[in-house]
Amino acid sequence: MPGDVSRPDPDAASGMPILPLLATLAVQTLATMALYSMPTLAPEVARDLNVNGALVGGFVATAYGVGIVSALLSPGLIRRHGGVRATQGVLLAAAGMLAIAASSVGVFGLACAAVVLGSGYGAAAPASTHLLVPHTPRSMFNLVMSLRQIGVPLGGVFAALILPPLVSPLGWRGALLVELAPVFLLIASMELPRRKWDADHDPQVRPWGRTLLQPFILLRDKRILRLSASCFIYSGLQLCFVAFMTVHLTTVVGFDLVRAGQMLAIYQIAGSISRPIWGWIADRYLTPMHTLGVHGVGMGVAAALAGQFGSDWPAIKILAVVLLAGCTAGGYTGVAYAEYASLGGTRRTEATGLGTALMFSGGLVIPPLFGASITLLGSYEATYRAIAILASASAVLMWWPPVRD
Repeated sequence: MPGDVSRPDPDAASGMPILPLLATLAVQTLATMALYSMPTLAPEVARDLNVNGALVGGFVATAYGVGIVSALLSPGLIRRHGGVRATQGVLLAAAGMLAIAASSVGVFGLACAAVVLGSGYGAAAPASTHLLVPHTPRSMFNLVMSLRQIGVPLGGVFAALILPPLVSPLGWRGALLVELAPVFLLIASMELPRRKWDADHDPQVRPWGRTLLQPFILLRDKRILRLSASCFIYSGLQLCFVAFMTVHLTTVVGFDLVRAGQMLAIYQIAGSISRPIWGWIADRYLTPMHTLGVHGVGMGVAAALAGQFGSDWPAIKILAVVLLAGCTAGGYTGVAYAEYASLGGTRRTEATGLGTALMFSGGLVIPPLFGASITLLGSYEATYRAIAILASASAVLMWWPPVRD
């Protein structure tokens, strides 16, 4: 296996792959919008179904949990049916989730909707990588992958901006059903380039069998192992900032909910804007591993400073920390996915599936431990300090030589 690990070298490509990039960006955006639809509409859903809002909030965790499995299974399916067909499957899972959730009468229906979405969502990054690599020149590989990753925060922004205004005239169920139109339109549009973009698919590939474990074979390569360990930590820290920022700022600093929400929005915006910038840096000035090491240092500093927040902290200093956290914890994924694809070489699809599974796992494991630690210790400071140490250790892994062959 180690002999297969090399950087992709798409020599046939000579410029920005506009159409594949726009297509995969749109897929990621609509799939993520579906994912965040339920948390966005949670108050209305909970009121209508007469359930605890926290149960609705578990929707994302369920989808991510199932997404881990779909990410690991996706490489075989992508190789057999093609990247375009796989992205259509992701969109079909999103459509199924929207339809099931809109017709739900209780928590069980919402859980089924989350499972359906997760069954496709984990394949989004591996399928997109499979499509983008052959069309992307080495000189802008990290930039292109980072631009595609903007679809994640963009989907969250669309959910937050578009769905709430639709609730009044259509209800939350109608708001979900409105999303079906662009999803089905994109499924149909992806059929146009399918014959060309899926020319490399192999009907002889067996998509099942030991497929679930095959991506883990790549961990024999020490660079992929170190990348995976760091990304597990990074993804967990990323979601810790998202999940706990508003409650931290309201209970410890004394911000009102509106002001705390604005800080969270700034965090998300900083992550979105910084992703292509980091990709550009990784293409031109630093190696991707070194770039990810810089992310780890920034996350560690931001976490350590966040643990020191208090009512005496001026807003401008808190804003600076939030911006640092957004640019690092919220901005690393594009370069990370690019490096998985790069190190995976001819097995880039399996490598990206592995990366997706481990990032989802970090997002599932670390935030609950973070919350339990805060409850046990009664303070954010020690918990953020521990996270800062983990992030710094991950940065060392990224810088530890040799980071290249």
